[in-house]
Amino acid sequence: MKRKICVITGSRAEYGVLHWLMKGIQCTNDLQLQIIATGTHLSPEFGLTYKEIEKDGFDINRKVEMILSADTPSAIAKSTGLGIIAFADVFVDLKPDIVVILGDRYEVFAAAFAALVACIPIAHIGGGETTEGAFDESIRHSITKMAWWHFVAAGEYAKRVIQLGEDPKRIINVGGLGIDVIKRSRLLTKKELMGKTGIVFGKRNLLITYHPVTLERQTSKMHFQSILEVLNELDGVYLIFTMPNADTDGRIIKRMIDDYVSTHKENSVAFTLMGHTNYLSTLQFIDGVIGNSSSGISEAPAFKIGTINIGDRQKGRLKAESIIDCIPTRRSIKSAVETLYSEGFQKVLLSVKSPYGEGGVAEKIIGVLREAKLPEEIKKGFCDS
Repeated sequence: MKRKICVITGSRAEYGVLHWLMKGIQCTNDLQLQIIATGTHLSPEFGLTYKEIEKDGFDINRKVEMILSADTPSAIAKSTGLGIIAFADVFVDLKPDIVVILGDRYEVFAAAFAALVACIPIAHIGGGETTEGAFDESIRHSITKMAWWHFVAAGEYAKRVIQLGEDPKRIINVGGLGIDVIKRSRLLTKKELMGKTGIVFGKRNLLITYHPVTLERQTSKMHFQSILEVLNELDGVYLIFTMPNADTDGRIIKRMIDDYVSTHKENSVAFTLMGHTNYLSTLQFIDGVIGNSSSGISEAPAFKIGTINIGDRQKGRLKAESIIDCIPTRRSIKSAVETLYSEGFQKVLLSVKSPYGEGGVAEKIIGVLREAKLPEEIKKGFCDS
């Protein structure tokens, strides 16, 4: 009988990273892929991205509606509760042998909690990382304590999972899945990308991807305004915006992007749904990424471009030399942009290496999913280091 592997995906960015792992499970004879789509995949506001999963040849076994039409703390908490209720029923129906969860968002926390209560072992990807400015930090560590297997992206992250009392025998350093995606994807040429997306590249180009810092109170508008003020002073730079996640105050940033692009149509464009292939293809042709997205930390260095990492959302992650940290003020961001375009920094980029490995991650994970002994009980002792 095939081992049933249930993969949870709640957002466009997460699915882009999981794609090749899902494809590998789908093509493995002794594994049966189950897919649950949830979160913003099912939201018209975020582009109904579950359709992209289906276009890629996957069957979605269940859709879990949980996102309320609001981005307040109350709405996020209620959405999580709705998710737990729905996942509880879905797991009874699907009866997976292993649930695979990536990362640290509240959508996957709901899935993890329901799986834990149902005594289904969890394989967690991305444990041990830190993002001190977001409540994702606490969610990630909570999922670590609920998970049975831990697929981490670097040795330092493995040490942190051990610090949380997890069994080192079930902590596997596989590297970063984002590197896998870059190596295995057929990226578009500039001509193909421009024709498909409507992007009009200039001599200089920047991609802006900024999300709310969820452990700060009402800073989104002020911080993003500082970014826009700096961008507005740049001459001859084409700006590509991607919309924020479904986080607290995310709609504030979305409105600000819409307002900016509507008055700067000649040198800017915004995407609610860019698609992972289009996103990675864009990284080939830009000078750098500005914002606080994990992709600027984990994926951009592979393209030997700079990342201006603003504020504390990604504080604590391993970073390549291509990362320029700054605080969310106009003066600091402006200085970071000057550094990005400086001759000395451009020379540094030529030899940048990612701290997240060389790929082959999906195969390593699938090997464990196939061969690891399923626990008769998911009782865990606390391993003191």
